[in-house]
Amino acid sequence: KYPPTGGTAALKQAIGEKFSRENGLDFAADEILVSTGAKQVLFNAFMATLDPGDEVIVTAPYWTSYTDIVKVCDAQPKVLECGEEDGFLLTPERLRAAIGPRTRWLLLNSPSNPAGAAYSPEALRALMDVVAETPNLWVMSDDIYEHILYDGAAFATPAKVAPQIAERCLTVNGVSKAYSMTGWRIGYGAGPAPLIKAMQVVQGQSTSGASSISQAAAVAALSGPQDLVTERCAVFQQRRDIVVEALNNCPGLVCRKPQGAFYVLPSCAGLFGRKTPDGQAIQDDMGFARFLLAASGVAIVPGAAFGAPGHFRLSYAYATEELEDACRRIQGACQALA
Repeated sequence: KYPPTGGTAALKQAIGEKFSRENGLDFAADEILVSTGAKQVLFNAFMATLDPGDEVIVTAPYWTSYTDIVKVCDAQPKVLECGEEDGFLLTPERLRAAIGPRTRWLLLNSPSNPAGAAYSPEALRALMDVVAETPNLWVMSDDIYEHILYDGAAFATPAKVAPQIAERCLTVNGVSKAYSMTGWRIGYGAGPAPLIKAMQVVQGQSTSGASSISQAAAVAALSGPQDLVTERCAVFQQRRDIVVEALNNCPGLVCRKPQGAFYVLPSCAGLFGRKTPDGQAIQDDMGFARFLLAASGVAIVPGAAFGAPGHFRLSYAYATEELEDACRRIQGACQALA
């Protein structure tokens, strides 16, 4: 049969138990929506709530789909650049100054793609205090990298740290990152029942329910032993340390140590103006990415795609040996620049 549009009862129960066990949040079945990946949860929510001309606050660096999804809904992304001096994190002062009469959502991703930046409970609570001042502002929290957090840091999500605005929160998650189930395509969102109902209407006219086989697999992931999640996080932290040290030993690169996820976002601005062996000057992150691919066979993503020009993203969700080889190649390419 077709699966239920909003998710099977078994998976909704497993998701509810996950939120209670790991986040101290309680959601009823009609407050949970299962979708074909976390991206669809975001799309459903924006499509259900945004009118032309509405605004969504997005912090840069940002995951590339965020701004495009907002634009598809005829709304406007209001991008707030968060620099390395602030740890790639939004401050309460900047948030307060950015809120306007048409601002409908604040979209947060912690730990984040691409910077790996993560909000502490205290920093997140300070942001939510600003949200509490604006009754028409909702919060969308993309928690997809929740279980990839390093150095003993505590995970924080808005609905938990700020109960006073929980009725204006949509918490988004999925099984792709924590359980390495990207191809199964299961994401989920939890929030107020009226919002979830409106999101389900959108989903019912697009994809309908997610694959029943994938939903059964997600039940097994969420309800089964969780030891592997902790073990994988420890491996990612080891890889992070190897990559950060290696990139900081490359002339012209500066790599901040991320707090979570499995990406680094080094600055390559120190290489701008230098010339390749064939006399071409490196002018921006796109030029560096092209040079690196041609010179060393290493593919990176230019930071401009994430709202972070002058940087590049490198994923360390690969075998340690491959990462070490890639870093050696990057170092050799940087040394070849004059």
